[in-house]
Order: sequence, then structure tokens, then C-alpha cells
Amino acid sequence: MSKRIVIALGGNALGTNLPEQMAAVQITARAIVDLIADGHKVVICHGNGPQVGMIQNAMTELTRSDPEKYIPCPLSVCVAMSQGYIGYDLQNALREEMLNRGINKGAATVLTQVEVDPNDPAFLNPTKPIGSFMTEAEARRMERERDYRVVEDAGRGWRRVVASPEPKAIIEIDTIRSLVNTDHVVVACGGGGIPVFPTGRNHLKGAAAVIDKDFAAAVLAKQLDADMLIILTAVEKVAIHFGRPDQQWLDRLTPEDARRYIEAGEFAPGSMLPKVEAALSFVESKPGRQALITLLEKAREGIEGRTGTRIVS
Repeated sequence: MSKRIVIALGGNALGTNLPEQMAAVQITARAIVDLIADGHKVVICHGNGPQVGMIQNAMTELTRSDPEKYIPCPLSVCVAMSQGYIGYDLQNALREEMLNRGINKGAATVLTQVEVDPNDPAFLNPTKPIGSFMTEAEARRMERERDYRVVEDAGRGWRRVVASPEPKAIIEIDTIRSLVNTDHVVVACGGGGIPVFPTGRNHLKGAAAVIDKDFAAAVLAKQLDADMLIILTAVEKVAIHFGRPDQQWLDRLTPEDARRYIEAGEFAPGSMLPKVEAALSFVESKPGRQALITLLEKAREGIEGRTGTRIVS
């Protein structure tokens, strides 16, 4: 049956530079257009961790090289830049793949703002990794030279962390809904959305943060009344005891099981934990909603119930 699906696509799946990204979106587009060919309405929310870090590093270097000519670039503006250039490649790859298969649909990127609470405690405790992986020595140097907060990221290296407040609402939701209702493929909430908060007189002010794209995708899916949230990651299924001899892959998770595993510390922060929490949030928001966590190339099989971890109430 045709479903309205929101897909959360990891920023690391898009490469760390422009040539890598242009190659990666071709693979991504083929997997997504498989779902479109099956009759599903698809909205894509992508990450931007490597890309937004690259953009801010480049802008910082410009400012340092000529501080009279270049002014510091706010993190919210860097998020907007990442939305634009990732969306540009992604929507073009989707359009090309659809036309190659005789599918006549429009693809559009919506520059999306997401409301956050300026008093969110996340602003006092940065946890969201951005930018490229570093050695510990490189990370410590960034601490000294640029006053970065750095952490070790799930055994993969060291990364800068920034604030990651909870998304409250999608500002451009009416525009996104109109495009979906007219059978467009939409790229929205890129990088988790541009974090903003109201300041009076209808003005929205950008916040120095990067919203987790999985949580933003869950909010987007709720507001669009989607049937399914698909969170794509680097493994085919969710596991408990991950990386240990007694590792166990999970085909199905109930909310009760998910909470029990979360409390037991089974899922790594900054890695699988936000994915499970976002899926849980969506599934519990309305009866009949389902979430799926799996690999990009397994999304079609996951929808058919043949692989992945399905979260159901």
C-alpha cells in the first residue's frame, strides 16, 4: 500500500567534500526512487554534520585571514548554506533518476527553519558532533586555538560538539505539506533545520546550534501525518550488546523494550541512541504509526518487512 514516508538520511552518507557528495547522491537517489516507483510519497530530511563543520571552518579561516573584510559567520547561517548545497545535489540526482525511469514528478528543496526554545538546557551542554574526525592531538589543539568543545565519538575519532536543542515545530510546514499533496518529492529540514526562536514582532532569530536530524525528521513526520519514519544508518538493524560477543540484532522493538534498552545504556549517545529515541517519539504520537531503522540500500526491503528494525506500538 502507498505510504507517506519521511526519510532521515545521515550526513555522513553524503560524503565529506563536493566530489564525494556528487557521487554519493547518485546512489542515494536510486534507493529513494525505488520507493517512489512503488507509489510512496517521500520527504527527505538529511544530516549535515561533516558539511556544516567544513563550512564553518572555511568561514573561520577567511575571518582570520582578513578580519576587516570578513565577519564571523553564525552557525545558523552555516546550517542554511549546508541545506542549500546538499539540497541542490540531492534534488537534481532525484530528478535525473526519476526521469530515467519515466517518473514525471517534481523534486524541490525547502530551506527550512525549525523552532527551538532559547532556554533549552542543551545550550549549556553541547553534545552534537559536527565536522570531520580528528585524532586526540588535533582535537586538543582545536580546544586551545579555537575554544572548541571536543569529544571522542563512538570509537571513530574525536569531533567538535555544539549545542543540539530539541526541535519544537517546523516553520515552513504548510509549504512542505502543499508540495507533498501535489505529488512533489521534497527535501526539507536539511541538517535538522535552521534553529530559530521568535523574538517578538514575528521576527525569527537564528540560534548557535545544530539540531539532530533524526529528531527533526520525527517532528516533520508528525506534522505531515506520515505513516512511517525511516531512519537510515550504517547498520542493517539495531543491536543490543553492540560490538560484544553476545551482540544481538533486533527485528522488532516495542516502546517498552526500547525504553528498557535505553535505560540500560544499550545505545551509544550521538550514534544509535537519538535514532531509537526519535523513532519512539514518532511511533507513540499516534496509533498505527511505524518507524524503521536500517541501511539505505535495504529501505525497500525494510518497508516490506524483510529486514531492518521495525519500531511499532
